[in-house]
Amino acid sequence: MTDLSVLVGGKAGDGINSAGLIVSHLFNQLGYYTYMYYDYPSLIKGGHNYTITRAAERPIGATRDRIDFVLALNQDSVDLHQDIISDKTIIVYDSYRVKSGGQGVDINAFLKEEGAPPVMGNSCIIGAFAGVAGIPFPVLEEVFSRQIPKGLEKNLAVARKGFLAVREATKIPRGSVKPSSLLSGNEAIGIGLLLGGLEAYVAYPMTPTSNLLHFLAGAAEQFPLTVVHPENEISVILMAHGLAYGGKKTAIGTSGGGFCLMTESFSMSGMNEEPIVVVMGQRTGPSTGLPTYTGQSDLHFILHAGQGEFPRLIVAPGDSGQAVFWSQVALSLSWKCQVPAVILVDKTLCEGTFSLWEDLPRMTDEGDLPDSPSVASYRRYAITGSGVSPLRFPPTPGAAIKSNSYSHDENGVTTELPDLVVAMMEKRLRKMETLKKETDLLPAVNTGGEKTAEKTLLCWGSTLPVCSEIAEMERFRLVQPVILSPFPEEALKQALAGTKKTILVEENALGQLQMLCARHGIPVDHAIHRYDGRPFPLEELRMRVREVA
Repeated sequence: MTDLSVLVGGKAGDGINSAGLIVSHLFNQLGYYTYMYYDYPSLIKGGHNYTITRAAERPIGATRDRIDFVLALNQDSVDLHQDIISDKTIIVYDSYRVKSGGQGVDINAFLKEEGAPPVMGNSCIIGAFAGVAGIPFPVLEEVFSRQIPKGLEKNLAVARKGFLAVREATKIPRGSVKPSSLLSGNEAIGIGLLLGGLEAYVAYPMTPTSNLLHFLAGAAEQFPLTVVHPENEISVILMAHGLAYGGKKTAIGTSGGGFCLMTESFSMSGMNEEPIVVVMGQRTGPSTGLPTYTGQSDLHFILHAGQGEFPRLIVAPGDSGQAVFWSQVALSLSWKCQVPAVILVDKTLCEGTFSLWEDLPRMTDEGDLPDSPSVASYRRYAITGSGVSPLRFPPTPGAAIKSNSYSHDENGVTTELPDLVVAMMEKRLRKMETLKKETDLLPAVNTGGEKTAEKTLLCWGSTLPVCSEIAEMERFRLVQPVILSPFPEEALKQALAGTKKTILVEENALGQLQMLCARHGIPVDHAIHRYDGRPFPLEELRMRVREVA
């Protein structure tokens, strides 16, 4: 079965991400599922950027530790990847800037001949890739015409020169998979939020969720959506409070450092009961750490962020399909239960690009907001059995609609009377049980692999795709809790029932899901960690699983 990987490398400014996406679309057009990983340092210019596109005839979401093709636009693209380059790797390189074995292309000369800008060098080397890989040029033309709306003719001209400058070294066969949409995790989250009825998105750009801001800003041209980029993260969440108070379904985007600045206002959402949805993209800490790399080390921060005690919803999707569905869930349940919600993701998911191998998943029941009483008797924080009070939004003539971050009574008037403080606290905490009843109706724990196997891979978030492949290869059970608060204790215990060895995989040093499981009496036999900012390649993780299994 065909399973190929292509590395495209260069410096910031060479358009490496765009080039990798074109390679992904080529494989998509040829009939393969694809996954693209994007690696880059925190530099505006220079440094070494690269993408790895993997193509296979089955759904995938992880890279491998070998490369079949290297498209090198700088010397680093060869020198820094010797660990995954083998004698069988086919290297195509810019002969003006790179010294290597393989087939060189004088990109600089071709650009001068066509009067093309330097960034079109990636079109030239993609043309050369098509030539050495036996991909017919009409396939390249079709992909370029769809993906490069500006300067198409000049891009095709330099690509043809690259195509004709090399000799065919192999022929990638056509696959059997119907071409599908390619979505980054950020795009999938954005689509899910839109399907859930998103009306406003507010964010200050912060890797890895910056592209979600860009995506939704573009979508605002076609949807009734307000998108705002304020001056800082504190302004982001305060503006979201105002929008939610006015009745707008609102989400915000950030990363760990930005969310640190938001925690006071996040806990205000627990007190004033405004439904705020946070897209929280994890990266490697502590502090600024590795700002353009990945990690899963913010789970306990998110579980406990904010002063005081209040219920919250936390979902951690693992691939683009889950990102679409659980973003809808987060927005819907945040409003239905009037609690803050967090979509906990990371750089691997946010900036990875996946084939969407199924129809966009949609919620079948979005729930209803509590009935609003007559204006004359309206109390914003009315005590109810569910803990969820009726919602009205200003301007509602005759009704006082208060939003108060202080301890308050049912009308929203500040109080320090002990009995009222206790009654309102218990009212808010009852929403946890209401939220739990809602999440119990959802697939809070995802299972796969050999569902009756005695060995289980336990994972969360973006480690799902690589663990899914290994579970299939090794005939293990796969278990992934998607909802992390309220924790699906019974569903997780049921999913693990009968297993004799549980191996937990997560990308942090201390075992944050392992600690959460232990809190609920769920043991883990072995834990595999990675915390260098890079996701697990397939072969490396498989080897480590075999060592403990």
